[in-house]
Amino acid sequence: MTIIKAFIQKRPVLTYYALTYAISWGGMLIAVGLGGIPANEEQSAMLLVFSYIAMLAGPSLGGILLTGAVDGRPGFRELGSRLFKWRVGAPWYAIALLVAPFLILAILLTLSLFSPQFLPRLYIENDKAFLLQFSIVAGLMVGVFEELGWTGFVMPKVTSRNGTLKAGLTVGLIYAAWNFPVVFWVSVATGTAGSLPMVLFMPAVLFTWLPAYRVFMVWVYEHTESLPVAMLTHASLIAFWRIFTPLVLTGTALVTYYLVFTAVMWIIIAVALRWQTLHRPQHA
Repeated sequence: MTIIKAFIQKRPVLTYYALTYAISWGGMLIAVGLGGIPANEEQSAMLLVFSYIAMLAGPSLGGILLTGAVDGRPGFRELGSRLFKWRVGAPWYAIALLVAPFLILAILLTLSLFSPQFLPRLYIENDKAFLLQFSIVAGLMVGVFEELGWTGFVMPKVTSRNGTLKAGLTVGLIYAAWNFPVVFWVSVATGTAGSLPMVLFMPAVLFTWLPAYRVFMVWVYEHTESLPVAMLTHASLIAFWRIFTPLVLTGTALVTYYLVFTAVMWIIIAVALRWQTLHRPQHA
């Protein structure tokens, strides 16, 4: 037990990754069972709900448990101070809430000039009210429960010794890989890979936009140190990705969408990091 405690204290971030993967992936394995994904659509949808719950439990439980194990009561007080830090200025809320929807909508409208299949989902959805409500609730759930761990526990420990780019990319790649089971399941169940083999489709889905957006989230968090703002930044992406991304996009068209989003996101990051460099306080 002493050896385990010593390892956790020495490698808290690595321990968090391992614990989060174990809870989320283990929970999904229990939900799906050895029988795999059922062919029955109703059963598949129900198992998908349980799988999402398991995925969300990983980062939230992992973050809370390790905050207590590594930092104790001072850690919980510090986490609470960031969790209730709301006063960061209106511009940061605008950045957290509006960058994702404006970017997604602009890309889809531009691509729709070449193919109507890129028309934003909200434009052609019959039940717009349900789509908006469900997407916002889903976005908030993901933002709150995931960032309680990924930002609440991990970020203070990795940004203290790494720059924005390195910290964001490292966490972003690990975060993207963590999403593999649920993305793979949804892709298989809905056929979103189209004619593309999974060996090409999955990296394009996981390791493009997710690491890029995580770097952007780290940049926002470094300037606010606010968990609510981090949660809203993530929630905005999830909610508006569901609201605007057309369900008809599959295969090459879907990958094109991911790649264009990633490219534009990196341009935004480059501008943000340049702005950060220019406005960094000069020491005598």
